[in-house]
Amino acid sequence: MRSEAERHGDVGDAGRRTGARVPLRPGPRAQRRPRLRPTHRPRPSAARRQGPRADVLVVSLGTTGGWTAAADELVGSIGRAGAKVALVTAEAMPRVRTFALTDLVQALACRRAAVAGIAAHEPRAIIYCSVTAALLWPVPGAIWLDSMARENRPGRHGVWQRSVECRRLAQACLVMPWSAAALAPLGDRYADRVVVPVPVEPSGPLVTGAARDVAAVAYAGDPVKRRLDLVLAAWARARRDGETLVVAGTDTLQSSDGVEVAGRLAPADYRALLRRARVVIAAPRREDYGIAALEALVDGCMLVSTPSPGPYAALELARTLDPRLVAEDLAVAVRTALDDPVAGYPSRAAELLAPFRRAAVDRTIACDVLPRLMQR
Repeated sequence: MRSEAERHGDVGDAGRRTGARVPLRPGPRAQRRPRLRPTHRPRPSAARRQGPRADVLVVSLGTTGGWTAAADELVGSIGRAGAKVALVTAEAMPRVRTFALTDLVQALACRRAAVAGIAAHEPRAIIYCSVTAALLWPVPGAIWLDSMARENRPGRHGVWQRSVECRRLAQACLVMPWSAAALAPLGDRYADRVVVPVPVEPSGPLVTGAARDVAAVAYAGDPVKRRLDLVLAAWARARRDGETLVVAGTDTLQSSDGVEVAGRLAPADYRALLRRARVVIAAPRREDYGIAALEALVDGCMLVSTPSPGPYAALELARTLDPRLVAEDLAVAVRTALDDPVAGYPSRAAELLAPFRRAAVDRTIACDVLPRLMQR
């Protein structure tokens, strides 16, 4: 008996549908859910389609706040370019124990969302937000990705995803990495690619001088992945009397001498905190993009970070701005930032962040992405 993944996508050789024979007497499940060939685009009737045909359908996993906000930014950019765009998001999914099963559950949910979106909008092109969203796609499309399964799903965690990912990237009409580093492991393969970052914008006017009354901020939405223990240990060594580290994104910590726990903040409140901070400290185990670090830079903070692995977009910017602040010894880097800041750091950061601003992303979508999608 085939697994659920094999019935809905090509997981390994057993899931490939080329050359498969159609059973003469399909069972009840086969009658309820007809299979879609990857090369076949469903043609829904006019009665099923809701409203005018969309130029682009965006399929979003929506499992994290970051991906939800990113999908909204992509939809907005496509709309500002003059294209009719529709967004579908996978329904809530149950929590499961392993990464391999989690990706399967999420990929199936995205497949269902895509099928419904195709029926409702009959799009000319489809963009899947993340490799996971594309793993079991009903029809090929473009893939907008932050990182690859071969990088963040090692060993048994990516037992089926890595091979399917390679096929999906080869079949995609366009690969849209958030950063050039996201596809670095592939070298020159999949040459039809356009870098489309998630845009970041300042949350308000640039604050300078005494108004920056918070010495340091650390974001710890996931304390383990963000290595909050390492950040706290470095701060204990680095801080001087009167200096405070504000920890945001978690309620699992108690405030103590020199450490204030802000807890989970609304996005606007968190960005207001960044405008008051001099330094943001980061020590991720792995960073697939680093939107929090980019937000810190665009709001005028200095970024102190460990040289974490992954397509960490803000890391190279931080090295360019002040290489002393990218180090394994966070305590020394923090003291350097607070005691000997590079002159003009915020203005130089603003220049380097120009490709990440919304206007630049809009130009990329209008000039490089939509023409490729619409001509297919």
